[in-house]
Amino acid sequence: MKRKAFETALPYTLPICVGFLFLGMSYGFLMRSMGFSVWYPMLMSFFIYAGSMEFVTANLLMSTYNPLYAFVLTLLVNARHIFYGISMLDKYKNTGWKKFYLIYGMCDESFTINCTVTPPKDVDKGWFMFFVTLLNQIYWVGGATLGALLGSVITFDTTGIEFVMTALFVVMFINQWEETTDHRPALIGLISSFICLILLGADNFMLPAMALIVLIFTLDRKNLDKQEVTTL
Repeated sequence: MKRKAFETALPYTLPICVGFLFLGMSYGFLMRSMGFSVWYPMLMSFFIYAGSMEFVTANLLMSTYNPLYAFVLTLLVNARHIFYGISMLDKYKNTGWKKFYLIYGMCDESFTINCTVTPPKDVDKGWFMFFVTLLNQIYWVGGATLGALLGSVITFDTTGIEFVMTALFVVMFINQWEETTDHRPALIGLISSFICLILLGADNFMLPAMALIVLIFTLDRKNLDKQEVTTL
């Protein structure tokens, strides 16, 4: 039963493996370039396991200690997982102890596969989702650790490597823009960020911008839902 579920899950995760290894290695290199030991990216990628937040955490560790700012920033950056979790309540039923790991290990990519893929009838759903989640986390932790190890023995100019996070978000933004016909959410994010950047400066705009975006989405939720139904 477990082997069949593993064999079924593996092909769905292989494309993610390529992306996770590349981004994970970039994260590992970044951490090493900032002076952190190999243990930091390895353990952070395992316990935090939130790609975008791990990049942000690297900068938080180098800045003034501010736990409230770190907490609020983490909550806003990963707020989407609240809605992921709600939508997976039925999917995770009757999975036994695996449910706890499925909740802990849920990332965007694992959510996409587990939410949209229905395994064959002879494959246990719980074990299928478990192996999807486990494999994706192995790819990410492995990539981050490999990047950190290579960063310890390979010396090269890492100037600008921190831009990998910006590049990641730009690519995600372009991909979402091309796949949807309603560009209001994207424009709301851009305009809100630009306004807060102008008013508050580069060092202080992030949290207010994200809070403003969440507020606008909440107030305009009905209109956005109607537009989504129309496009479907």
